[in-house]
Amino acid sequence: MPEHKTLATTGNLVVAEAMRQCKPHVVAAYPITPQTTIVEEFAGFVAKGKTDCEYVTVESEHSAMSACIGASAAGARVMTATSSQGLALMWEELHIASGMRLPIVMANANRALSAPINIHCDHSDIMGARDTGWVTYFAETAQEAYDNTIMAVRVAEHPDVLLPAMSTLDGFITTHSIDRVSVMDDDSVTSFVGEYKPKNALLDTDEPVLQGAFAGLGGPFFEFKKQQREAMENSRAVIKSVGEEYSALSGRPFDVVEAWGMEDAETAVVVLGSTAGNVRHVARGLRANGQKVGVVKIRVWRPFPNEELAAALEGVKAVAVLDRADSFGAESGPVCLEVQGALYGSDVRVPVVSYVYGLGGADVKLELIESVYEDLSKIAAGAAPPTGTVYLGAREEA
Repeated sequence: MPEHKTLATTGNLVVAEAMRQCKPHVVAAYPITPQTTIVEEFAGFVAKGKTDCEYVTVESEHSAMSACIGASAAGARVMTATSSQGLALMWEELHIASGMRLPIVMANANRALSAPINIHCDHSDIMGARDTGWVTYFAETAQEAYDNTIMAVRVAEHPDVLLPAMSTLDGFITTHSIDRVSVMDDDSVTSFVGEYKPKNALLDTDEPVLQGAFAGLGGPFFEFKKQQREAMENSRAVIKSVGEEYSALSGRPFDVVEAWGMEDAETAVVVLGSTAGNVRHVARGLRANGQKVGVVKIRVWRPFPNEELAAALEGVKAVAVLDRADSFGAESGPVCLEVQGALYGSDVRVPVVSYVYGLGGADVKLELIESVYEDLSKIAAGAAPPTGTVYLGAREEA
C-alpha cells in the first residue's frame, strides 16, 4: 500500500506536486492568473533538481501549447497548465493536439473570459473548449484536483485513447484556498502512471512516421475525425477502469457521476466543480427537515456521462442544472443542454430547469441554492417550470 502524507495546501500547489510525481519529460507553460502558482511551483521543482524535466518558458499560451505539441509528437510525456484567456489563445492548438492524438495533460484553472475584464471563477473558458477533443475532468476540491491530474495521465496515454486531457479546478476557490489533501508517495504515483512508451514518435528513426500531414479535398480528414470520436468513446471504459484502480490504490472513491441522497430523491440539482459542496450542504439541511432532495455531481465532463447521469436521475420529479457559464442564443446553459440531451435518449422524462449562476466569481450564497430547491419542490407538486434560463442571483439592473 502507498504511504500517505496529509498536507494543508492549495489546489494549485498540489496539482504541481501531482505533475512532479508523474515525471513529465517536458513542461512548456506561460503564467496566467489564477493558474500561475502551478507553473511557479513546478519551475521551482525543476530548479531544485526535484524532477528531471525540461521546463520551457515561452512568450504566450499559444506558444506553450505549440511547444507541448512538438515535444509530445517527438515522443515525450508532456504536461502544462493555463487558464481563461490563455486557454482561449490556445484554441487552434487544442484542436491540433487532439487531431494528432497527442496525450498531453493540462491543468486549467477555471476563470471567466473577458470582456469585461475579470479574473475570478466561472466555467466560460472550459466550456469554450468543450468540442476540442480533450478528455476533461472537473474537481470539486484540491484532493480531487490532485487525483484527477494523476488519473488523466494514465487515461490520455492509454493505447485505446491517445487523446489530450484536461484536469480542471475552479479559480481561487480551489486553486488558492487552503485545503486538506492526502498525497501519496512518489514511487506509488510513478508506478501507477507507468513509463510512457510512445507509439508513433517523430524521433523514432527506426520506424519513421508522418506527422501534421495535409488532408485536403478527397483526403482522409473525415476519417481522422471519426477516429477521434471512436477514441473519445473508448475513453469511457478506460476512465472507469483507471478510476477503479486508482480508488483501490488511494482509498478514495471515484466515478464519472457522483450522487448524494439520490436513493429516494424527488428533486435533484446537477452541478460540477466547487459548488457541489455548497449544494450538498443545503441538501443535508433540507433532508434533516424531511425533504427528499439529492445532488448529482458530474466529475468527468468529456466524454459526457449520458447513461450514468440518466440512471442517477431516474425516479425524480424535477431537476435543476447549475451552469457557471452561458450558451448565448441557446435555450439553456451548456451543462443543462447536455443533461437534456442525455435524458432525451433515455426513459427519464422530467422537467429540467436551467440556472446560470456565479459568473465572474459572483457569490454562490446558500440562500440561492435553497431557492432552487424551493422552485423544484413547487414544480414537483405540479407548478409549471420556468421557460428559458434563470439567472440565479443576478441584479435586475447592472
